[in-house]
Amino acid sequence: MKLGVPIVGADVGVWANDLRRWIARTWDTLSFKETGAQATQNGVMLWDTAGYPVISKDGAWRQIVLADGYAAFGQDTDITAALADTAYAITWEAADLADGITRAGSPATKITATEAGKYVLSFTAQIQSTSASTINFRFWPRLNGVDVSGSTMVCALHTNGSTLTVSRSAIFELAAADYIEAMWATDSTSGLLKAHAATAYAPASPSVTLAVIRIRQ
Repeated sequence: MKLGVPIVGADVGVWANDLRRWIARTWDTLSFKETGAQATQNGVMLWDTAGYPVISKDGAWRQIVLADGYAAFGQDTDITAALADTAYAITWEAADLADGITRAGSPATKITATEAGKYVLSFTAQIQSTSASTINFRFWPRLNGVDVSGSTMVCALHTNGSTLTVSRSAIFELAAADYIEAMWATDSTSGLLKAHAATAYAPASPSVTLAVIRIRQ
């Protein structure tokens, strides 16, 4: 689609009406970025056929991220380990908020990106011990079935009945249809991820949460 000021013809009155209609039609419309368009000047905004506005910066077209590509997942029940020193993928309940991010699998452990881009993932877990001995917990992400190198978060509890919330945020570059799983393990089956019921003065607390936000292409 090409937009341009109407050409002046023989009748200035007709041209003026054409110009008025053109301004009304295009005043709030971005021009489409044509194939081969060069970002030679900073600050030029166009509409890419991929479905996003783009702006020129430092010789490149940068995508302007719209309000999609986000989700908030959680689990409102306890999560236990059947065996010690064994990796388990966390199962997620349906998202409270989601657009462009889905869960999949049976059970639903896979968080899938509809679009490629860079995503911030923020994970929390509420760990609990039912033993007086020290219990170690490990959490890490698994991308497309492969553990992400150097990503494990290690924490420990030392007191029977103690509870601690641990968290970490990281940026991941995902292709369309990539999926991430949140993995965990404990060196004792006396360690669990604990959800707490609501009280008369405070709402319930989930055992785990995961927030996903797409920040750029």
